[in-house]
Amino acid sequence: MADPDIDDIKRRMEGAVSVLDEEFGGLRTGRASVSLLDRIVVNAYGSEMPLNQVATVSVPEARLLLVNVWDKGNVQAVERAIRESDLGLNPATEGQVLRVPIPELSAERREEMVKIAHRFAEQARVSVRNVRRDGMDQLKKMERDGDLSKDEHHVWGEEIQELTDGFIKRIDSTLTEKEAEVRQI
Repeated sequence: MADPDIDDIKRRMEGAVSVLDEEFGGLRTGRASVSLLDRIVVNAYGSEMPLNQVATVSVPEARLLLVNVWDKGNVQAVERAIRESDLGLNPATEGQVLRVPIPELSAERREEMVKIAHRFAEQARVSVRNVRRDGMDQLKKMERDGDLSKDEHHVWGEEIQELTDGFIKRIDSTLTEKEAEVRQI
């Protein structure tokens, strides 16, 4: 008798949580973070490139990002990409270095960020539940094909559900931490 691929299910659920972590990294909180600019795409060398492929980002102070553009010809493009992003940042150019001050978030903007965080978390929960559904469908198919008994189906089903519950708890705790971080003044 074959066993369902629990490692694959776990890996896929882990993937949903890591995507959530990336999304949260790009969510502005009022403090400078290198990951804040991860999602920015720059029009350089005739194509769209991630910012980290044309510049180095560092955090010298709690409320300041420094973007060191490698090629002088891309400074304007990087500045434009940061300015036009939905982050509400206003970089100042000093040669090949862009100083990006992180302004204080208003209470209204903080609540907007919390709503966005909730939306990201719900997407992660849905992904985890979809992986659970795929696992349960796999169990039903194995039982129909005679590879699994009813009792084994029940045991494996409980294990998949426990995995799901654990990942949902991780998502909820990550959301709670991010919410506190966003609301912190």
